[in-house]
Amino acid sequence: MPAPTLLLVNGRVFAGREEGVHEAIAIAGNRVAALGTTREIAALAGPGTRTIDLGGRLAAPGLIDAHMHLLPLGMTMVELDLTPAAAPTLDVLLARIAERATALPKGAWVIARGYDQAQLDVGRHPHREELDRAAPDHAVFVVRACGHVSICNSLTLRLAGIDETSVAPQGGLIEKDAQGRLTGLLAETARDPVRAVMPPPTHAELVDAIERAGRACLAYGIVGVMDAAVGMRAGMAELDAYRAARAEERLPVRVSQCLLGGPGGIAEAAFEAGLRPGDGDAWLKAKQMKIFTDGSAGGRTAAMSAPYLGEPATSGLLSLTDEEMRAHTRRYHDQGWQLAVHAIGDAAIEQTLDAMEAALAAAPDPDRRHRIEHCGFVRPDQTARMVRLGIEPVPQPVFLHDFGDLYVQVLGEERALPSYPTRTWIEAGLHPAASSDAPVCSVDPRLSLEAMITRRTRTGRVMDVAERVSPETALAAFTEFGAYVEKEEASRGRLAPGMLADLAVFTEDFLATPDAVRDARCALTVVDGVVRHEAP
Repeated sequence: MPAPTLLLVNGRVFAGREEGVHEAIAIAGNRVAALGTTREIAALAGPGTRTIDLGGRLAAPGLIDAHMHLLPLGMTMVELDLTPAAAPTLDVLLARIAERATALPKGAWVIARGYDQAQLDVGRHPHREELDRAAPDHAVFVVRACGHVSICNSLTLRLAGIDETSVAPQGGLIEKDAQGRLTGLLAETARDPVRAVMPPPTHAELVDAIERAGRACLAYGIVGVMDAAVGMRAGMAELDAYRAARAEERLPVRVSQCLLGGPGGIAEAAFEAGLRPGDGDAWLKAKQMKIFTDGSAGGRTAAMSAPYLGEPATSGLLSLTDEEMRAHTRRYHDQGWQLAVHAIGDAAIEQTLDAMEAALAAAPDPDRRHRIEHCGFVRPDQTARMVRLGIEPVPQPVFLHDFGDLYVQVLGEERALPSYPTRTWIEAGLHPAASSDAPVCSVDPRLSLEAMITRRTRTGRVMDVAERVSPETALAAFTEFGAYVEKEEASRGRLAPGMLADLAVFTEDFLATPDAVRDARCALTVVDGVVRHEAP
């Protein structure tokens, strides 16, 4: 064996659930070479080997964020921040919009993201007329934290051609007050006319966004992601930006591209342009096809079989008819894509399972591993059906922390507490791959790790103690399971000889002390055998 290029010694190296914990690891090129005691691994050093003393710290496989939006995350990092931490009150939210508007020429767009009406002091969404007063001469588009609901001012609605006579499309909502006047709230597909008139980002801005977000991931120990709706912000131009980022060595993390399919997507255009499942390399590969079937539970647009609590009465929205969903699913399945379907409510999950089962029956592929993204309010019979069909859930445990209290508010404890049932899925034989859905939530994986271990919301409410998992299992959900749902468990997600040398080092050993997970900063990130992030 040639001399290793990198040694990490004198620590606790968690190699995987089956591989266990070791003191040290040797890396040769871009592969794991050996694991063992510090003495055994140190003896392998050659003249050009770099040795890093872990000093007792925890090393683990690099984290895989199985569902997030890398390019949009990079865009939002330079957009107006209206998250609860930045804008806890309506007055502050409006003041931040007004401040941004004064820095822009008249007629420019103020694009903001991150508010949560449940955490605002007024306990409601901002109103169109309030945005008008804050920025009367600018087009304002404010996206709720979930990404499925937006508030517009009057200028934005006028530019989009939306008025009191407008009728919401299938799977969309144009909210009006008791007098029939627009409130400014648009949900789901009703926002498409606004997106159509927004100024598109430039190629340089898109590439910058990819690099910016990728570097943010490295700082948290994230080595790979699935961009869960490529084409959502800038259409086919996003594929060009990703190719450029890869060619210019500005792609900091491995990216699995999940193309946006269905209405408004780029699936057909990309396929006609010659893009096929599996095109790419170990850093950038086209793999999945995304379909939206519903919205968000916090926004009361996830499609449920029973109504939400409160007014106005609703059971959510289905984005597609059953026939449309079956047609899209069958087409993408036949083309060879792995389906990654957004379905949060049990009614949307049912529609998704019906469509996937029909596609698999027509063209069997027992190891396709179609996925249901989010899969939050799944019923026991649906979990059993997923096991039978080989369909994997890709949840966001951080939703429990950020939105768990709101789930209880809009659905009641009986329906809300057992949502995102990580332990149940694992015991059934599934591989729930943890993710952040950033920029919906913070890309910080510690929030999801803590949520899986404790099931606590931001206020301390416990969302079904029976669904808690061990720290080792939580870490596996961010590593082994992430690789499994990508069908790459043979090459990454664990630290075994011959596997890709992707790993992260944390300042606190939260496997030994679970309460330390929130304090566990990422000290070092290695991707493809190269140190890509090293904290001071």
